[in-house]
Amino acid sequence: MNKMIIATVSFKGSLSAPEASRIIARQAERVFPQAEILQLPVSDGGEGLVEIVNSTLGGECKLVQTYDPLGREVSVFYLQLADGAALIEMAGAGGLTLLNLGEYDPLRASTFGVGLVILDAIKAGADPIYIGLGGSATVDGGTGAATALGMRFFGSFGERVTSGGGLGQIHRIEINTPRLLDYSGQLVFLTDVNNPLCGPNGAAEIFGPQKGATPEQVKLLDQGLWNLADLIEQEVGLNPKEMPGMGAAGGFALPFVVFMGAELRGGIDFVLDLLKFDEKLVGADLLITGEGRTDTQSAMGKAISALARRARAAGVRVAVISGALGEGAEKMLELGVDDLVQATPEGQPLEEALAYAAENLEKAAFNYLAKL
Repeated sequence: MNKMIIATVSFKGSLSAPEASRIIARQAERVFPQAEILQLPVSDGGEGLVEIVNSTLGGECKLVQTYDPLGREVSVFYLQLADGAALIEMAGAGGLTLLNLGEYDPLRASTFGVGLVILDAIKAGADPIYIGLGGSATVDGGTGAATALGMRFFGSFGERVTSGGGLGQIHRIEINTPRLLDYSGQLVFLTDVNNPLCGPNGAAEIFGPQKGATPEQVKLLDQGLWNLADLIEQEVGLNPKEMPGMGAAGGFALPFVVFMGAELRGGIDFVLDLLKFDEKLVGADLLITGEGRTDTQSAMGKAISALARRARAAGVRVAVISGALGEGAEKMLELGVDDLVQATPEGQPLEEALAYAAENLEKAAFNYLAKL
C-alpha cells in the first residue's frame, strides 16, 4: 500500500467528517506506517461544509450575529475565500442541530437568520456567494431569508410572512428593494437533493416529517408551497413547482432563483472540485469513505456515491466504512465500491451505537485494514 485517501462525510448524530476521517487515518497509519495517508473529509453542502473547506483551503472566517430558526440569537461563521467568493452553510443558522428534539416546528421555523448571513456577505462584496443547503429545520420556501434581503411577503391582513405556517396566506409579494438591486453578483445554492418544491416528492412530503411536521402539518406546508409557487408564476411567468432540486432545505432557494437569477448546483461535485479531489486521487491505491448510515439513498447521488464514481473512473479501490449498512446498501457495489463494512456491532441499540461511534469506527477500520 503506497497511498490511501480517507474521505468520509459526517456520521450524523455522532461524528463530524474530520473526526471520522482522523479515526480511520490513525488506524491506516498503524497498519501501513510507510504509506502516504491523505485525509480529505468532505461535505455535500450540508453540515460541516465551512469547517471542511476552511481546514483544507483556508480563508477568512467572518463572524455574524444572527438568529436561529426560532428567532434566538446565535453566532455564525461563514468563509471568505481568497478569490473573493464566500461560502455559507445554511445549517449554521437554519439547521436542526440548533434545536432540541421537542423544539422541532416547521410551521414556526424561519430562515431569516440565514438571510442575514447572506446579507453580510453581500455587503462585504463577496462574489459569487455559495450557500450549502442541508440539515435545515425549515419549510418556509425561503421567505424568511428573502425578507432579510428586503423582499416582502404579505398575508391576507397585511401581515408579513417569514415562516412555513403562513405560506398559504400569502397573497402579495414585493421585490423591488435597494438591497436586491445593489447586488450584481451571483448566488449559488449547493444541494444534491433533486426533489421538486411541491407534491408527493416535494419539500413538505419528503422532508417535513424529519423536521417535526405531523401529517396534517405536512399537508398545510405543501399547500402553502403551492400557493407561493402560484403567486411567483403570476409575477414572473415562471413555474417553479417541478424544478429539480427546488425542494431542498424546505424550498430555501425559491425566491432567489426566480427573483435574483440564483443557480442550483450539485453540492458534492462542487466541493470535490474545490478540494481538487481528482488530482489527489492520482497514484492512490485505496479510497476509504463512509457515513452514518449507508442505504438505498446513498446510491442516489449522495456524497459517497460521487466519491465512489470518481475513484472507480481513476481505477482506485473503494471501501465504505459506515456506522450502519441499511436496506439497499449493496447498490453501492454497482457504483464502484469494492468493500462494504458496518462499524456498529450487530444488535447494538442506536443510543449505544451513537455513544460509542468513535470506538466502533476505530475497531472496524483496523479490522478491515489488517486483512488487506
